[in-house]
Amino acid sequence: MPDFVSPDPIWLHARIRPASTAAIDLAMGMSWTYRELDTDIQRAVTVLEARGVEPGARIAVLAQNSVYQIILQQAAMRLGAIFVPMNYRLAALELRLLLRDCTPVLLVGEAVASALPEGCEAISMAAFADLVAAAEPRPRRTAAIASHETCIILYTSGTSGTPKGAMLTPQFLLATAVNFNILGEVDTGCVFLCDSPMFHVIGIVTQIWPPLLRGGTVIVSPSFDPELTNARLSDATLAVTHYFCVPQMAEALRHASNFNPSQWTNLKALFTGGAPNPPTRIRWWLDQGVLIVDGYGMTETGTTLGMPLNWEIVRNKAGSVGVPGPLTAVRLVDETDQDVADGAPGEILVFGPNVTPGYWNRPEERERAFTADGWIRTGDIGRRDGDGFISIVDRRKDMFISGGENVFPVEIEAALISHPAVREASVIGIADERWGEVGRAYIVVATGQSLDADELVEYCRTLIARYKIPKEFHFVDTLPRTTSGKVMKHILRSGDWPPPPPSC
Repeated sequence: MPDFVSPDPIWLHARIRPASTAAIDLAMGMSWTYRELDTDIQRAVTVLEARGVEPGARIAVLAQNSVYQIILQQAAMRLGAIFVPMNYRLAALELRLLLRDCTPVLLVGEAVASALPEGCEAISMAAFADLVAAAEPRPRRTAAIASHETCIILYTSGTSGTPKGAMLTPQFLLATAVNFNILGEVDTGCVFLCDSPMFHVIGIVTQIWPPLLRGGTVIVSPSFDPELTNARLSDATLAVTHYFCVPQMAEALRHASNFNPSQWTNLKALFTGGAPNPPTRIRWWLDQGVLIVDGYGMTETGTTLGMPLNWEIVRNKAGSVGVPGPLTAVRLVDETDQDVADGAPGEILVFGPNVTPGYWNRPEERERAFTADGWIRTGDIGRRDGDGFISIVDRRKDMFISGGENVFPVEIEAALISHPAVREASVIGIADERWGEVGRAYIVVATGQSLDADELVEYCRTLIARYKIPKEFHFVDTLPRTTSGKVMKHILRSGDWPPPPPSC
């Protein structure tokens, strides 16, 4: 017997608040009540069964955000199939490798014929929507689907260059929703604007499951556009209460021509995650009258840590990612897996129902990623203060040792970004004959500003120790980032950045 059955909040709210708005698709100009959304999910079950999709089969998706992605994911879960959203920006070779890994029986979206594995049918998202509209709702199953079975395979963004398929379970989805709802003060009247890509955990889990669990509304945009997002946050008819993005997206919002946060009158908070958000940036947002709430999670753990919706705490502890959600346990440990004292850096270990059981087709990766007693090793170094709030120091693999001292690039990057002429900064360790390793900083200068290395060195002297100051500064137009906004430091380390200009 499973410990509990798969959660189905849409069916719940279809019965207790059937006429409430569940979802709005901005591109399609369509909306669904909870009753309508539940019915369309049952129609989608009919469509999938007619195509021979059975429990355990994989359904890949290659498309921009839409409510029909939510319908497809929910229908797959009701059927016991596995939903696999994929990055539609990948090249054909990259897609072929992922599709061969998960071997779907159906691909919905913009198929690349050369990437399709044998036996995989492909239909467009528009065709899927038409089929749903024409289908009869399948009678609801009475058999329960176990909460520990895989229902989503989510490929990591590949900051190391090698995506892995994290297996997410219904209990993962529910625990992430509960964690975010408590930390983010989500209620039944909530309205989430959803424009983070649905092939990432923020897009398909964190911006979808919390409002649906509470009976709120999800407003789906096909993709992020800073001008459009600013307009939507200011639109009183949409009345957006929660918006979740990565720091890179928040930066794009503030530099958009129509940025006017005084019009964000319904927004409870701007939530950020997925990458460090420097204290200087957090305080800047607070000064604009926007409560910016940072948190911590990953593909493998969903919402794990979060700051409270408290202006004083956020300002006083700017740079912290908060405390664990109610369904999560967190430890900070040293190299021997012993707990470290408050104030000391340690690797973050996570335990709870919001943790992946492992990686698709890669049992050896689970062995490397988990302790013997079931805690996942995040690879991130954190530091906990006396109040229990945790700050991210850096990725374990990004730390370098200079002259015998541990150096954490995130700390240096935060110092650099606080300079008014620096828009973006990323630091890596490089070999040095004298010191073993030293820092190399890649700097994107803010529009209309000028800057040189000597000025940055002098600026850093007032903020960080001398051994932490980078020895090299490379000024670049952009940084290599994943689609979720994370800097791909493996590319910086390769020496292939910036890329050479195209040949004529």
